Amino acid sequence: MAEYFVISVIRKWVSILAENEVLIKSKRRVQQHGEVFTPKEIVDAMVSLPGLNESIVQYSTTVLEPSVGEGAFLINILERRLQLLASQFPEDLVKFENFALLTISSLYGIELLEDNVKKCVMNLYVTFFDFYKNFAAKVAKAPKADVLDSATTIIAANIVQGDFLKRRKIDGGQIVFSEWKPVQLHKNTKHIKVIRTDYTLQDIFHHIKIEPGTVYTPIPETKQLGLFDDQPEVPPLTFYRYLPVDIVDVYKQEMEEIDT
Repeated sequence: MAEYFVISVIRKWVSILAENEVLIKSKRRVQQHGEVFTPKEIVDAMVSLPGLNESIVQYSTTVLEPSVGEGAFLINILERRLQLLASQFPEDLVKFENFALLTISSLYGIELLEDNVKKCVMNLYVTFFDFYKNFAAKVAKAPKADVLDSATTIIAANIVQGDFLKRRKIDGGQIVFSEWKPVQLHKNTKHIKVIRTDYTLQDIFHHIKIEPGTVYTPIPETKQLGLFDDQPEVPPLTFYRYLPVDIVDVYKQEMEEIDT
């Protein structure tokens, strides 16, 4: 998978709270999970650091937030990226749509608490939708359903509930991310085609190369049988591969079965 920046933020008690900004949901959550949200002003200041902003504002830079919360850092980055695209393609709605989807495809997050995951997904989608709607209005157009459906698919796949330190989901399963890699992307590309590939977090940490298009298939654990135990019938696993598709059609999640 592409190289990525890990934005690791040490949460601190902040004495001056931003107006109308809630940094703590409850004392219990602070005690049990160390949950304290970072004020928007600090998020903006950190993302604006020289050298960092220039890198993460590019759609080709993959960003992983290991404790994403409600998405403050990713939202800030997404807004910067969309603003940059709007300045690059001020009157080309199709090109903006394609590159806007590519922009969100490289933003990832892991969060321990389920309600935060849902809120993060919603916040990222609303940020994307509002900017897209306003951009489309400038060229007298309306947002397209396939673009919005693809944005939903990408965001939902890229924000995962799990424990980053343990590198596992809450149920003990693998944390799985999808890479949305452009196929033959050139400077003048207008309609972007991508190939989706699933990686576990363990794969990423160990720099494991995965065949493009691979769909993650969990392998059932085998148990040691006793001397007189019957061998259980295990149905054969079916493996699939994602097909290259236009980025505005990733919501269709097209795949084919692999012969094994």
